[in-house]
Amino acid sequence: MTSKKENMRMDWHKLISNKRFGQESKHAQRHDDRSEFKRDYDRLIFSAPFRRMQNKTQVFPLPGSIFVHNRLTHSLEVASVGLSLGNDVAHGVMKHSPELADTLFPQIGTIVSTACLAHDMGNPPFGHSGEKAIQTFFTEGNGRSLKDKVSPGFWADITHFEGNANAFRLLAHRFKGRRDGGFVMTYSTLASIVKYPFASTIAEKGHGKFGFFISEEHIFRKIADELGIIRRSADGQPTEYARHPLVYLVEAADDICYEIMDIEDAHKLKILSYEETERLFLDFFDEKGQNRIRQRIIDEGITDSNEKVVYMRACVIGTLEKACVETFLRYETDILNGELKGCLIDNIGDRRAEAYRKCADLSKQRIYKSKPVLDVELSGFRIMATLMEAMVDAAVNPERFYSRQLISRVSSQYDIDSPDLETRLMAVIDYISGMTDVYALDIYQKINGISLPIV
Repeated sequence: MTSKKENMRMDWHKLISNKRFGQESKHAQRHDDRSEFKRDYDRLIFSAPFRRMQNKTQVFPLPGSIFVHNRLTHSLEVASVGLSLGNDVAHGVMKHSPELADTLFPQIGTIVSTACLAHDMGNPPFGHSGEKAIQTFFTEGNGRSLKDKVSPGFWADITHFEGNANAFRLLAHRFKGRRDGGFVMTYSTLASIVKYPFASTIAEKGHGKFGFFISEEHIFRKIADELGIIRRSADGQPTEYARHPLVYLVEAADDICYEIMDIEDAHKLKILSYEETERLFLDFFDEKGQNRIRQRIIDEGITDSNEKVVYMRACVIGTLEKACVETFLRYETDILNGELKGCLIDNIGDRRAEAYRKCADLSKQRIYKSKPVLDVELSGFRIMATLMEAMVDAAVNPERFYSRQLISRVSSQYDIDSPDLETRLMAVIDYISGMTDVYALDIYQKINGISLPIV
């Protein structure tokens, strides 16, 4: 492990703040038992963007006869694991720093859980194919003609469109008719969702991902500086910060859930056999642990193969959660110094990490290339590309009759009538990325004259 000068180390006392973005001067005295971080959680649970995730693809097509995960159920499960991770880390850190017990630090479980709820809220319809459709419209489609009409920073944003950056925008941007501060979340919650704390111009250099659009860059910088997050970029250079430490826990919760739950879903859909699934899950444990799990299944009288998989999956999530907590505590100094490379699972370094890699490799080979997944990706890409083509043309040429017809469908919160081209283009992206899969399909059909309202 390496270390930096003490003044470059992030401080838990500053990192955990309940100050609200947009209401810094209104830090009102509350008269109930909810913490400010629990308010964040409740605010997301009851929000329309969160509800819309129930009709957004996770990996597999939205359910027919077999119910698999969508973005909503995935996010709820990630939040559950995130709560455990945060609470266990808080307990571990306070063993060597008991003075933190009298601060906001014991509430990091709620912060992580809330950030987990939000982590996918910016994802467009049809998962990663939706992201790719938005990007390639500007890099390969008719959107290429707009490059010289917008700023370089904005062009980098839209050609690298990122669900992560869009989630931060969704929570922090002041849309038309809304209050200052967007969702008015606490600083720590907002910082905890930014997995890639740098601008899109850095993503251009090879990373491919980034944490905030140029329109929200000043917001992130304000939050990061307030919390004492280490800044890596010099003045005049593209913005880059170290991660807020809690990002590692949000990322770990997501990594655990999507990889392990995708295996369970693949078994339900008969993409994987029971024997394959059992082997993948039991590989997380040594021989003694495997025998204990098998015996427990017998003792509980579980004979249904799906229920056996559910029990083994629960054991896997439990052991990965424990491993990630141990890893965070082991590398806490590196994390606070902004020096940890990779995610927590990458740094576990035992059989659990190897078993996770086996799951990831199999997922790439068998699940993500399976016919149901490829079918929804192909269809989703076409739908999204068509919507981008029609709506961007309308935003660029708003004076046309057909453009006005399309623009009239856009929610009033999106500033598509702005005199500024970049604002209008971002309004289109906001509108389309906020759609559910079902709504996107409906608009696609109407644009193409496939579906007409019948009285």
